Amino acid sequence: MTREHDSGITRRHLLRQAGAAGVAAAVGGALDLGRLAAEADAAVDHPALRLTPEQEEGPFYVALEKIRRDVRLGRPGVPLHLRLHVVDTAGKPLRNAALDVWHADAVGTYSDESSQDTVGQTWLRGVQLTSTDGVGEFTTIYPGHYQGRTTHVHVKVHVGGRTAAGAYRGGHVSHTGQLFFPDAVSTEVYRLVPYTSNRVPRTYNGEDGVYTRENGSRVVLKLRKLGAGVPGGFLGAITLVVDPAATPAAVGR
Repeated sequence: MTREHDSGITRRHLLRQAGAAGVAAAVGGALDLGRLAAEADAAVDHPALRLTPEQEEGPFYVALEKIRRDVRLGRPGVPLHLRLHVVDTAGKPLRNAALDVWHADAVGTYSDESSQDTVGQTWLRGVQLTSTDGVGEFTTIYPGHYQGRTTHVHVKVHVGGRTAAGAYRGGHVSHTGQLFFPDAVSTEVYRLVPYTSNRVPRTYNGEDGVYTRENGSRVVLKLRKLGAGVPGGFLGAITLVVDPAATPAAVGR
């Protein structure tokens, strides 16, 4: 990646700083993510950012397309506030991109899956449109784990669609990926109820095929505690760099 000749600071580094500032802003309201991102763009002459790596969709995707910020629907677990910042390869925020997320509950089960006896249930699935700053946010729970997989959240970025009757329709998918968690934090979370009822052997990041083969280390959420301890929950933030015109080929399928 090209560096700015005088300061040696990349735009990606500055955006990462802006993302961290966004975490602080979401918790304390003291900093302005949009302002810092604009300053990053103005300060650095860099032609392009590296795209966020694609990862496989996995077997549990459902085209629910329901727009909602709180996806818990009563599912118990440690609170997790997801803050996803979507920009293009020039660092420009993507407005009205549809962030589509889904993940397992505290004991590793997905909703609306016949193999898991959850058909018709839609918890821990939902869509949010990004703001003018390219930010989409979700209220959810810290995911549990299941056989052969480390802790993760699935995400798609849809572009060019429309909203109607509380759902997102049309457009195309410009990114399919997964978001990962620091192993040490997951260890703390999994000491708590209801996670302790999950008896499936745990897979760590370095043992997970998607993480190791599909650049998972580049998409680990930056976490900040929302309360005095782990039970109070976490804010998880990350910047996704996406080409809105792209329709990437499916990975691992």
